[in-house]
Amino acid sequence: MQSLTLGAPPALPAVLGRGALLSPFKRGVPTGAVVPGTRLVLPGVRVDSGRLAAYERVCGFGTGPDQALPVTYPHVLGFPLAMRLMAARDFPLPLLGLVHTSIEIDQRRGLGPAEEYELTVYVDGFAPHRRGTEAIVATELRVAGEVVWESRSRYLARHRTAAGTLPRDRSAVPARKPPPAVAEWTLGGDVGRRYGAASGDRNPIHLHPLTARLFGFPRAIAHGMWTVARCLAQHGVPQAARVRAEFRAPVLLPGTVTYAAEGAAFELRGGGDGPGEERIHLIGEVVQTEAETGAGA
Repeated sequence: MQSLTLGAPPALPAVLGRGALLSPFKRGVPTGAVVPGTRLVLPGVRVDSGRLAAYERVCGFGTGPDQALPVTYPHVLGFPLAMRLMAARDFPLPLLGLVHTSIEIDQRRGLGPAEEYELTVYVDGFAPHRRGTEAIVATELRVAGEVVWESRSRYLARHRTAAGTLPRDRSAVPARKPPPAVAEWTLGGDVGRRYGAASGDRNPIHLHPLTARLFGFPRAIAHGMWTVARCLAQHGVPQAARVRAEFRAPVLLPGTVTYAAEGAAFELRGGGDGPGEERIHLIGEVVQTEAETGAGA
């Protein structure tokens, strides 16, 4: 895989505009499609304290100069690079309509807000899905050449598949006991705009009911990465941990959701389609691992 070193983060408006223009010409992964062979590297990354504080406030994390970076914040740092890869001509899925379905994070130690980092982002492959095709995007954060944080995100492009014409085999989904409710959160209609300003992710489905309706949503929806960050701020994350989260259903804004947790497991629930029904928006878990030594640990 070829590495391309960048001198600055990609400009998101230009990247997203390019992705939107190319999207109509992309219709899924053809048989034998080659994974894009570019690995984007951004050295000398420093955290902007103002943007970090805004992110911490909107997601519910503690603030202050002695606080380690939230476990989800490196995703924000790598987001412009991931968008550049997925907006490129050699990425076979349309950027418009991609749905973030899951994220797995391995944080090796606490991350200091004053440290200098190197980001690496690349497409790690494609996977079939009953509703289309998922792209697996890897993000790595290094300090002095050592990986201190890495993630794997899956993004779904919906298209017709043979499996997609069949109903879900619910017998294949293991039964689980839902964790007990811990807190109820009332979410304002501005959550998507506030998170978008702090993270740089200004997807129109998150910003306003009118723009969300263009994509089939009755109201604006919360960012998936906001929902997992808000849950993890409540749950607490050790300095060294593995985090897994699956995004099940969008959270409409404004609205009310219930955070539930027990042991390593957590989830976010909301009102369902019928009286007394609940919809699961997010499920996840946090598992403590052995911390590595180094600055910020």
